[in-house]
Amino acid sequence: MNGNLRWFLFRLGKEPPLRLLVKTILMQLKVSVKTRALWDISERPAYLMSVLTAAQQAVKQNVPEICVIEFGVAGGAGLVTLEREAAAVEKETGVKIKVFGFDIGAAGLPSFIGDYRDHPDAWQPGDYPMDEKLLRSRLTNRTTLVLGNVGETVPDFFKNFQPPPIGFVSFDMDLYSSTRDALQILTHPDAKLLWHVPLYFDDIGFVFNHKFAGELLAIEEFNQKSENVKIDRWREAGAGRPFHENPLLERLFVAHDLSAISNVVLKRSVEKLPLTD
Repeated sequence: MNGNLRWFLFRLGKEPPLRLLVKTILMQLKVSVKTRALWDISERPAYLMSVLTAAQQAVKQNVPEICVIEFGVAGGAGLVTLEREAAAVEKETGVKIKVFGFDIGAAGLPSFIGDYRDHPDAWQPGDYPMDEKLLRSRLTNRTTLVLGNVGETVPDFFKNFQPPPIGFVSFDMDLYSSTRDALQILTHPDAKLLWHVPLYFDDIGFVFNHKFAGELLAIEEFNQKSENVKIDRWREAGAGRPFHENPLLERLFVAHDLSAISNVVLKRSVEKLPLTD
């Protein structure tokens, strides 16, 4: 099969309605992590896409080990999936991956800040308690639970756990105040980040969400205060993907370590563009 025909069939397979058939077939096969990430074959496609991207970034930077983090574990379905996908990505890329899950635990959501910013129109203190014993029974030693209020656990995280560079972070904290405190993990004096860290914000797409409260407000305030790390949307995250309209892609952002990038000197040959008609 020549290259042009192969490219045509690949593109054809990504078009509706054939893409649904292709995905169904791929789900029955033992395909690579890269293929699963492209075709959203995961219980948390955004997690798999982000962890794989982080590992690829680590390879580019010659970083042998990274950590991935979920803020807001609750029942634990997301953390279990994150652990499983981290193991799969590690096996395929060779980059070692540790997993951390931050949550307040059995108490559920903490006390609110006292105004509209924590969306009292959607949640209340005590929502989403964790069954710690059940969750721990489903996790392996790859994953560490960090329990307590993030305003207290984040400042001590690096001293207590000496984690490798941060590669991916998911924020499912619901509240503005908790997200604000969790974001400080990106600017802690002891934090080490990849140059570009994929971020996932779970609670930004509901009808009650707006940029003056919740996670979106926490992001805006973070960017106002942080000089060396800035958060921006993952632009064109769906480009080239069969299911490019997946709404989960709109929840993906990237934290860019501007101070580290400023000192980068690429060590490779000069790239050249081919002459085409």
